[in-house]
Parts: sequence; C-alpha cells; structure tokens
Amino acid sequence: MKSYKIVLFIFLIIAALGVVCAVFPPEGITIGTLKLRFPTLEKVLVRNHEPARDIEKEFKEKEIAMQDSLLNTKLDSINYLQELVTTHITRFYFPNDDITYFDALFKKMENAKRNNEIIRVLHYGDSQIELDRISSNLRNYFQENFGGGGPGLLPVVKSIPTMAYIQSGSGDFVPYTTYGEGSRSRDGDYGLMAKAYQLNCHGSFALTANKNQPSERLKQYSLIRLIFNDKRGDFKASLRDKDHKRDYELESPGEGFQVLEWKLDTPITAFSLNMTGFARIYGVLVDDGYGVSVDNVPMRGCSGTIFTQITDTLLSQTYETVNVGLIIMQYGGNSMPGMSEKGVPAYAQRIGAQIRYFQRVYPEAKILFIGPSDMSTMVNGTLQTYPLLPKTVEALKEVVLENGAAFWDMYEVMGGENSMIAWVKSGWAGNDYVHFTGMGANKIGSLLTNSFSQLYQLYLMEQDAESLRNSSGKQ
Repeated sequence: MKSYKIVLFIFLIIAALGVVCAVFPPEGITIGTLKLRFPTLEKVLVRNHEPARDIEKEFKEKEIAMQDSLLNTKLDSINYLQELVTTHITRFYFPNDDITYFDALFKKMENAKRNNEIIRVLHYGDSQIELDRISSNLRNYFQENFGGGGPGLLPVVKSIPTMAYIQSGSGDFVPYTTYGEGSRSRDGDYGLMAKAYQLNCHGSFALTANKNQPSERLKQYSLIRLIFNDKRGDFKASLRDKDHKRDYELESPGEGFQVLEWKLDTPITAFSLNMTGFARIYGVLVDDGYGVSVDNVPMRGCSGTIFTQITDTLLSQTYETVNVGLIIMQYGGNSMPGMSEKGVPAYAQRIGAQIRYFQRVYPEAKILFIGPSDMSTMVNGTLQTYPLLPKTVEALKEVVLENGAAFWDMYEVMGGENSMIAWVKSGWAGNDYVHFTGMGANKIGSLLTNSFSQLYQLYLMEQDAESLRNSSGKQ
C-alpha cells in the first residue's frame, strides 16, 4: 500500500473518532446492564496544562505544617504548665514573677556531666531537716535527672546520725560554731557549714555506706575532698580504702585555705581519713561521679541569721572552689515561740541581710528560702496556729522577693492555718505540733521536688518550642 493511502486512512480514522466524540452522548449509552462512555471532543482536543508537581516543595510544606502543629501543641502544654507553676499551692514565688529564675541553674545541671563538674546544692536549715530529711528527696530528684552520687558535704565530727551511712570521728578536735554549743571564733573562721573543727594534733574521720538503705547513689564513693585551713603548713592526711586495704597519703603545700582531693578509679563503700597537724577543718565532701550533689546542713535551734558572721573572703573562696549552684535556706520555726509584733519585721530584715550577704560573696548561686511550717500552741486553752506565724510568713516572703531570691511557702503548702493539727492526726507530724515525722518530712520533700519537677518540665518544653520556632523560621 502506498504511503499517501496510509496517511489518508489514519486521517479518516481520526475523523471518524471525532464524529463519534461529537455525537456520543456525554452521559453515555446504556445497553442492558452495560454502560458505554466515550470522551467528548473538548476533552480530546484541549490539552491538560497542569504544571509538574514539586514533590520536594510539597513535603517541605507538609513538614512545616507538622512542625506548626507540634509547636501549637507545645505552646498549649506550656500555657498549662505556666498556669500550674504560677497558681498551684506548691508554687515557687519568684522575684518580679520571673518563672525563668531557675533556668540558668537547670542549664548548669544539664551540662555538669559533660563538663566533668559537680554542681552543689547547699540545703541549710533548722532541725526540720535533721537526719537528711527533705534534702534526701531533693538529692534523689536532681541526681536521677542530672547524675551524681554520694551523701555530699559532711562535718568531720557528726552529732546527728542518718540512715544512709555510718560516720565516726575522733581526735584533738575543738568545735567552733556560729550557733548552739561550741566556741565562737573571733575572726569568723567557720567555713561553709557555719561550723568548723580545729585540729590540734591528730584526728580521724571514718565513713561506711549503709547497704540496707534504698538509694543506690549513696552506697559508693569515688571522689573524696577535705576542705581545711592549714595554720602551720604541716598538715597531712591519709585516706584508707577499707574495701581494698590501700592507703593514699596527701599533704598540704603550705599554710592557708586548700582542698585535698582523692579521686579513685574504682568506687568504694568505706574509707577513713587520718589527719595530723594544726588546721581548721571545714568539712568533707563525699561524692560519686559528676552531676549534682545535695548537701544537708542542719542547725538545731538556729534562726538562719548567722551567716554574716562567716568571713566573706573565706565563704566566697569556698563556694567557688566547690561550685555551689543553689543555696537553700529553711528557717523561721525557731523564732516563733518568742516572736513579738515588732519582732516580725525585724526578723524578716535580718533574713534579708543574709540573702544580700550570699549574693555579695557568691552572686553565681541562686537562692531559695523555704518559710516555716505551721506550728501549734495553746491560745486561751485552745490548740491553734501561733498567732504571729502567718504575719511572719508574709513578711519573710516580701523581704525574700525584694532581695531577688525565690520563696517556697511551706505554711501554705501544708494547708495554712491550723493545718499542723491535721498533720499530727495523720501521723505526718509529732505530738509537739512543731516537727514532722519521717512520713511528714517525706511528704514535704516530695511536694518540694514536684515543684522543681514541674518547673524543669516547663523549662524543657520552652527549649523544645524554641527549637521548633527556629526550624520553622517563626519568631
């Protein structure tokens, strides 16, 4: 067949199909159960000019939409937590209502292990924190989240035992203290515990972990440091590793403030220190690994107004050396029995002076003041809250916030006026209507750690939200 005939045939077929497209009903033709359809002439002749899809762009847009959704979810959660940490009964009160007050502290704690550091939390308080009560709750929380171990700062001679370890000390020690029984130091040479021991020849310190106590983080030690002031330049100390029967002896290079450090490759569960010389011993730091250490420093009978008696250069140097991140002051209960109307503002101002002192000697540390608990006394034959306690709490809160520190209202957390009576009935406080039982102290400690936990969760969500904002290009 000739080529022009082939071309003609093709055109005839196309023409025939075009006629069919033109006359075939758009809705089709039904033959029995069979439905025949044919494209219209318009569909055949008009080309589809839809542009090619940019799949990469589409996925990017979907990714941005997903990030926006996550961001909105985060922001909803942030708003909820912000409401919680600013209105709940267990909230912290912050200077200028700044809920980011502890953010820098959280960041330091997060970076501690990476930077091979230990961030110290010094928990000063009265007899309510004896036996490591409340402090142990904080220690467990911070170390679970940021690492670290060990009981922390200990006096060379301990008068109040705890369940976490067995400690003993003996020798030619003379106590110097800012409160309670003991000699007073004319030069303010007390150290970071507001209490130190003068070694006049020979002394010893021994520590053994209690393997039956529940916290695994308190059962071994790998970093032991002795803080002291060598008065004559002849101080020596030997660490005896009781687990492996080994001795490590160190001596001071001369007079003055210093720290001897024993860093062990293998953690131990028991050790002793034997010391010789003439030195003022400020404390023993017993830690395990990098992270956070919480130091329990109870001061029975203390009102919390004694820190300004410590030499400022000594305290500044010590805080910097041991890397203090947070100072907690928990006081007020011992001042209540003799409190007068005029005494309320005077006591609050004395607390304010302590806060300003801490800020001056070591501005790097955050400060948290925990107000007194509810306490009951007989008034006209009826057991009730000390009459001036609510006023004292409010005065303390006002002064603390004015001086740029945070406040935790333990009185409010307990339930306010006459709540101590209910706590005694529940077995959470003793029959003196002043001190917590073990269960009550654990309850308060749990509530305090929950306050930190909620704030830290808010901090983490804020960080995540900021990351999502940056990745989506939103401000």
